[in-house]
Amino acid sequence: QVQLVESGGGLVQAGTNLRLSCEASGDTFSTYSLGWFRQAPGKEREFVAATPWSGFSTYYGDSVKGRFTISRDNAKNTVYLQMNNLQPEDTAVYYCVADHTTYGFDDASRYDYWGQGTQVTVSS
Repeated sequence: QVQLVESGGGLVQAGTNLRLSCEASGDTFSTYSLGWFRQAPGKEREFVAATPWSGFSTYYGDSVKGRFTISRDNAKNTVYLQMNNLQPEDTAVYYCVADHTTYGFDDASRYDYWGQGTQVTVSS
């Protein structure tokens, strides 16, 4: 099992950047595929980004492509989400996820482990 703790959320203005971090503990971090999902009030949960355990590729939701970057540091047991040029529609609770899955990285049901979430609010 792995425990996930997100940090880095907050209130920012449109056009600014923010970096979320998710620190894992409890198991061999490098063997997990990692990702980020988000959920805004009244909306369905949305895939944001993912990186397989190998770390050789990344995947992004259409709404964040070109603005967000996911990365992992296995030495620090941490996955990051660099969010650039934030917009009000990016406002949501962001969740870090982990699993040993090797496919379906944009499918929330593939992930057994979820963090508690961190709020990101973007003002216009």
